[in-house]
Amino acid sequence: MTTIADRPGWVFYCSLVLLAGFVGIGIWFPEQLAYGASQALAFTTEHFGWLYLFAATAFLFFCVGVALSDYGHIRLGADGESPEFAYPAWLGMIFSAGMGIGLVFWGVAEPMTHYNEPPLGLATPQTPEAASLGMRYSLFHWGFHQWANFALVGLAIAYVRFRQQRPGLISEAFRASLGGRVDGGFGHAINILAVVSTVFGVATTLGLGIIQINSGLNTVADVGFGITQQLSILGGISIIFLICALFPLESGVRYVSDANMVLASAVLLFVFFAGPTDFITAAMTNAIGEYFGNVIGMSLVMTPYTGEDWVERWTIFYWAWGLSWAPFVGSFIARISRGRTIREFVLGVIGMPVLLSIVWFATFGGSALFFELFEEAGIAAAVSQEISSGLFQMLALLPANDIVAPLVLLLIILFVITSANSATFVLGMFTSQGTLDPKRWLRILWGVSQVLVAGVLLMSGGLAALQTISIVAAFPFMVLMIFMAASLLKSLRNERRQSEFHEALLRERMARMLEEHEKRREQEGALREETATGDRPGSGYSDQ
Repeated sequence: MTTIADRPGWVFYCSLVLLAGFVGIGIWFPEQLAYGASQALAFTTEHFGWLYLFAATAFLFFCVGVALSDYGHIRLGADGESPEFAYPAWLGMIFSAGMGIGLVFWGVAEPMTHYNEPPLGLATPQTPEAASLGMRYSLFHWGFHQWANFALVGLAIAYVRFRQQRPGLISEAFRASLGGRVDGGFGHAINILAVVSTVFGVATTLGLGIIQINSGLNTVADVGFGITQQLSILGGISIIFLICALFPLESGVRYVSDANMVLASAVLLFVFFAGPTDFITAAMTNAIGEYFGNVIGMSLVMTPYTGEDWVERWTIFYWAWGLSWAPFVGSFIARISRGRTIREFVLGVIGMPVLLSIVWFATFGGSALFFELFEEAGIAAAVSQEISSGLFQMLALLPANDIVAPLVLLLIILFVITSANSATFVLGMFTSQGTLDPKRWLRILWGVSQVLVAGVLLMSGGLAALQTISIVAAFPFMVLMIFMAASLLKSLRNERRQSEFHEALLRERMARMLEEHEKRREQEGALREETATGDRPGSGYSDQ
């Protein structure tokens, strides 16, 4: 039986038309698409680059402030409700769907790129100072700011879905501010923007994963590296994750993400102990200290006096990628977070993944820097030629590379499948009135859409096109997130006022009951006293 929620509506059709138009332009006019995107990028970063930096920092302070406030005890669900998933499984799904593939891609590539070209010219290339700076900025780009984007959207959606028992749509997070207008044109526009932003964000991650898989196959199986191979890999991966999308969330994404975490943990431990362990721990300690010591300065740095574009190419790209990724990751995290308190949610989403990211970069990036600094392994030169090759170049310097490299390749494939499969659920939710279990045909359709957009971006310029479209597509959703934070705060205040009002009514009722009880006791006491006085000898009237 088909319900109203299952019928495609304005959000579905408008989003599909917009994405179909993008895919058509990308297929028939790839050069024009690349040029138009680059012009949009230049305009956005030149005029609004500062806003990306301020917004990302403000979202972090907002999430931490809400978690540490009196609102932190509010449960995302009914009072006393238990979490739907166990803590390890919950963290595994967050990490896998969130930034798993990004960490694998950039774990070696980013520190080595900064080693070759130090951020903002603050060090001489290929020196110990450049290596230290590269680790500090890698932790910064994958630290608290990035995960705060996901936490804000996830918290807003989980609150309206499980606390207020409303549909899990992005537009519902604005009901406290817009009221009934979220059911009309305003709400449709918000949800369409969320769908388009999600598709572009997921397509960016898919593209990065495909490039990394191609690099791994080039190392492990001597497969050529290029757009033809990447499109073939994309086709093969799409078949796998579309099959996975046919299964329910509990038996699809959950088991794949569990396998991700087990394999990722095994690879991480192997590299940590087989690599330069003492250097890794020292580099991690140093990077954590420099990260926390310079986080505010790094958060708001611009280059108005030199005109160089490093901030746009790195920090703003990362914040924009996270923002375009936020509707998907946030909604997915909300979907699996029923029963957790706001404080537990924020600390889990921002705290634990950042800790894992720090350990990951210290282990993989630190190992690569050690081999480059002390053994002149040539990883820096390889990364400068092909940025995705650094990971497998580093693994080749460790024991048992014939076993480890294929396992890492499998890990990348699983991360790509998890991200794409999770996104099909979220896009299905967005276009079917927020239902938690969208129809299979809808999930398949959005899976195909992701693949087509990722393919177009790969054909239009590879990594550069992926970075460009992320920054441009993220801008309007970033503005929405500012209002989303304000609306969430208003909802929390309304709940507290209602709670205080009900508590005041309860206190007044209890006081009235106590007062009536005291009056009854006084009346009963007076009655007993009268009765006792009437029963005493000599009381009353005597006979004459």
